[in-house]
Amino acid sequence: MCIRQMNRQARTEGAEGQRGFTLIELLIVVAIILVIAAIAIPSFLRSRMAANEASAVEHVRAISTAVTVYSATWSNGYAPTMGTLGGTAIAATCDQAELLDPLITTPPFQKAGYTFSYSGVGPNTPPAAGCAAQGYNSYLAAAVPIIVGATGGRSFCSDLPGVIHFDVTGNAIASTAACDALPPL
Repeated sequence: MCIRQMNRQARTEGAEGQRGFTLIELLIVVAIILVIAAIAIPSFLRSRMAANEASAVEHVRAISTAVTVYSATWSNGYAPTMGTLGGTAIAATCDQAELLDPLITTPPFQKAGYTFSYSGVGPNTPPAAGCAAQGYNSYLAAAVPIIVGATGGRSFCSDLPGVIHFDVTGNAIASTAACDALPPL
């Protein structure tokens, strides 16, 4: 056999050995990936919602603790606003207590898929010396999902004595009476 024939035969055998994927094989692989994604994505979304809810509960608990610390530290009742519990002052004051994360004490009061709210309840207390605003005799702290069913499924609230309650519908809690009527965590 001459050298040309051997080279031609080697090229022909090499081309047959380097076979690629067919269109059907690629479609099967894509279909398998889509099935796995269809199974995994809902589980991922549920776990993310559960993590957001756990974070919301912890932040409502932090707000309840912060207002108690505020009341004990500055003798001004419970904080007049959510912004009062935050702040970036060099030294904490009754107007900028620096007790909470700035993400939840500045508008739009959102973190981890939830919107947080705080309101003083009951009559105002006499203002303490050096405080710009009067505190309250009670409070209501709440966390509501930004998108019910996507960022969270339940809303949470707390008032005196600091028990956290939840609403399975994810609706906003309007009053301390509505909060107390909900089941506790």
